[in-house]
Amino acid sequence: MFVDAELVRGGKTIAITLPVSAVSYAPFGDSVFIVEDVKDPKSGKTYRGVRQQFVKLGGSRGDQVAVLTGLKAGEEIVTSGVFKLRPGAAVVVNNSVQPGNNPKPNPENS
Repeated sequence: MFVDAELVRGGKTIAITLPVSAVSYAPFGDSVFIVEDVKDPKSGKTYRGVRQQFVKLGGSRGDQVAVLTGLKAGEEIVTSGVFKLRPGAAVVVNNSVQPGNNPKPNPENS
């Protein structure tokens, strides 16, 4: 018997990583909420609100998940409480509480 085997190693993939808590997982597609200036259609005034953006996810490691498509570097993303949001919802940015974002977490009682 003779076997001709070829091992293919994956190349580097550029991806944006986010905390897992920033992703809203749903059967119709995974999404994140981007914080941006939103214009109120009734009054014409702008306010800080959110826009839902569907994303394609890659692998995850620890508390982080890779976003392959759907985001640009530098966009401001909601990382906590995404299940409470709807597109266009007004938000106040409070960075005093940060979600876990450790690529090698060490859980208690492990």
